[in-house]
Amino acid sequence: MRNLSPCIPAVLASALRNPDSSQYQDFKSALKCVSALVDFTLMAQYHSHTPDTLSYMESYLQTFHRTKDIFLEFLTPQATQAQANLQDRELRELMAYQSAKEVRYKTIANRCRLADQERVARSDWWADLIRHENYFNFIKMHYLTHFASHVRRFGSILMYSTKIGGLGHKDQIKDGNCWSNKNEATDRSCRTMATSTP
Repeated sequence: MRNLSPCIPAVLASALRNPDSSQYQDFKSALKCVSALVDFTLMAQYHSHTPDTLSYMESYLQTFHRTKDIFLEFLTPQATQAQANLQDRELRELMAYQSAKEVRYKTIANRCRLADQERVARSDWWADLIRHENYFNFIKMHYLTHFASHVRRFGSILMYSTKIGGLGHKDQIKDGNCWSNKNEATDRSCRTMATSTP
């Protein structure tokens, strides 16, 4: 991910390079959001931080939170999708019933105009429901807000990495299991390691 993250804004900019007039603001907001998040993650990987780098990171995070709503429609859970589909079907049936009662009093042009208005109303209602039900309020998004305060309080966060524990687990558990007959592998590998150390 470290090597891939600098490529993400360039790929997104290439994918969104020809917006029409209705898409321009959305594309611009999406690029700004992704660029701010990538800049935050790249600066978070620094081995040491100064007050300037922390203030840059906080400004990138604020930019991300200000522009992240552009991606809300892609966070729709299955339960919300099912609820939206059910309510859309009910709304469509209600509109069809009302227009069937009034159909003999309207011309074809009026019926087409009414159908277009109903379609726009349904899509607006759908977008409002999705915007209301979706959110970015999950724990990984919340942790980012504490990064700068943790660095100010504890220093570089890289020294609290869990990679060392993972390597120890690999040496003590996984390798012992591979070398054994798979019966009480951890006990034997630990005894073997304990006897082999001087």
